[in-house]
Amino acid sequence: MSPSAFLAVETGGTKIVWRIEDSDGAVLDEGRFPSGKPEDVVQGLTAVVAGRGIAAFAIAGFGPLVVDPGSPDYGLMLATPKPGWTGFNLAKALAQHLDAPFAVDTDVNAAAVAEARLGAGRGARAVAYVTVGTGIGGGLYVEGRTLKGALHPEIGHLFVRRAAGDAQPGLCPFHGDCIEGMAAGPAVQARLQGRRLEDAPEVMGHVADYLGQLVASLVFAWAPDRIVFGGGVMSTPGMLAQVEAAARRSVANYGSAVIMGDGPYLAAASLENAGLEGAMLMARDLKA
Repeated sequence: MSPSAFLAVETGGTKIVWRIEDSDGAVLDEGRFPSGKPEDVVQGLTAVVAGRGIAAFAIAGFGPLVVDPGSPDYGLMLATPKPGWTGFNLAKALAQHLDAPFAVDTDVNAAAVAEARLGAGRGARAVAYVTVGTGIGGGLYVEGRTLKGALHPEIGHLFVRRAAGDAQPGLCPFHGDCIEGMAAGPAVQARLQGRRLEDAPEVMGHVADYLGQLVASLVFAWAPDRIVFGGGVMSTPGMLAQVEAAARRSVANYGSAVIMGDGPYLAAASLENAGLEGAMLMARDLKA
């Protein structure tokens, strides 16, 4: 009997999540474990798929990594502060054990796939996904493909203009005042000094301003039909609406404003684990 199960894996800074489904989409098994040494991750994943008959698998990974399927280094992890992972290729290590085709993309590109096909981006031709958490990242899904070039997009390191009256130092160790340095989770917590974001309107205003500038940059550069936001910072009540208002101010009725239309342009992510869902779709696409 030919292999008929599919494996999806999402790697993160602290954990690995995985799921195995049969050919009909029924979940056979799923779980998570710490993302420690890469060799331990390979051992853990090969143990959970033992005897399953994996037809294809896909990895939604944290970056930076090589996502060009035509590269001999496809799936290779580039320089990362995570100990032991620089220069490691999880996909190829798993392929040696599973003897199955694989796909690799960034976690945010995989999330864009899932939200476009299953979630808040359904019905849109081009969907951008942006996550605002410990870091800021984004991916673009257009007509069946994610945006990839020599590497993958790193929109979290786009530069923004400081909001009037904002003297908070940027926290990005590479760029200081990039969007990640100004509005990702650690920067937000530094601004709050123990308060809750919903109880600090001046902080919400600054964060919304920077994220609105990011949206404007994506509108000008990518022209997505819809932008889906996920991540812990965006779960704050009222944040999405403030970001949309700030984005419209940044676009300032320029011609690209037609993309945003008159109604809500931004959408909250609707999938609990969009990266893993996207990885499963990527795995199934290999055998479609």
